[in-house]
Amino acid sequence: MGRLTAVALLLVGLAALAWAQGFLANELRPPVPIPPDNPQTDQKIRLGQQLYFDPRLSADNTISCATCHAPKTAWANHNPTDTGIRGQVGKRNSGTIVDAAYMRYQFWDGRAASLEEQALGPIHNPIEMGETLEGVVRKLNAIPGYRAQFQQSFGSDVTTDGIAKAIAAFERTIISGPSPFDRYLLGDQRALTPSAQHGMHIFNGKGHCTACHSGPMFSDQSFHNLGVGMNRPDPDVGRFAVTKDPQDWGRFKTPTLRNVALTGPYLHDGSERTLRDAVEFYHRGGIPNRNLDPLMLPLNLTDREKRNLVAFLEALTGTVPVMEAPPLPPGPEGSTP
Repeated sequence: MGRLTAVALLLVGLAALAWAQGFLANELRPPVPIPPDNPQTDQKIRLGQQLYFDPRLSADNTISCATCHAPKTAWANHNPTDTGIRGQVGKRNSGTIVDAAYMRYQFWDGRAASLEEQALGPIHNPIEMGETLEGVVRKLNAIPGYRAQFQQSFGSDVTTDGIAKAIAAFERTIISGPSPFDRYLLGDQRALTPSAQHGMHIFNGKGHCTACHSGPMFSDQSFHNLGVGMNRPDPDVGRFAVTKDPQDWGRFKTPTLRNVALTGPYLHDGSERTLRDAVEFYHRGGIPNRNLDPLMLPLNLTDREKRNLVAFLEALTGTVPVMEAPPLPPGPEGSTP
């Protein structure tokens, strides 16, 4: 390779890197935001970890947070939708809690504005864990080990507020490590394969993915109607059920795309099995309905462009924490789940 050719390639590479830094991601992820009324402490995080893995938070002592958000499956669930107590099947995909601390809204319809609020939702959801908040407080207060830990962390016996804060504190530690794309942003030209680099250009350009999946979390932290399930007789109305605003009919939260290759199936109902399936869904322009987002347009991608786009999405995979369930405090008779 001649010197001029090498210099030209270097300049092109640096220009592409600068373009990616300025257009796709405003910055690398900032520190995890911590609410002032729930500072992180080691003992609170340990308590939250135990609660997260404890099936006694459910009505029949069979379902824990980890049942649907398991560490071994990237803190998600590879079934299209969740299964709760008594084998009840929900209608939404569980998603992942990895990096959830960075998200402005929790749940697909955004009904929780914090991890603390989110933590309590599944406990008293009749399809998921099926317990009452009063019942879970009474149950945990009967366990000496939990009562002692709540006194250490919060200066009180078990409360719903303490349960929420402890689980949220633990979930804020479930953060993914740098991805190949992050390393590319930091200047490692070899971190992305040629296919992924081409896919990045499709993501930014022809695919107009950044209209919704932008910024450090690859999410605009908003809601959109893609038409998912809108062709069914009784569609899930999404955000509308929370706000009652007709403009929110059929809208769902834009999820982060970080680690997306690990968390299939995709979309709020888990209807797309693979990343390629999800790309094909967007390629078609979603499903027409009365409130389809104007950003949902046919993409006219070639087969090669689709493959490269998938390669780029796979390059958003960072290291994900993996852990075993911790020892749980024995019950009043010495039993453990």
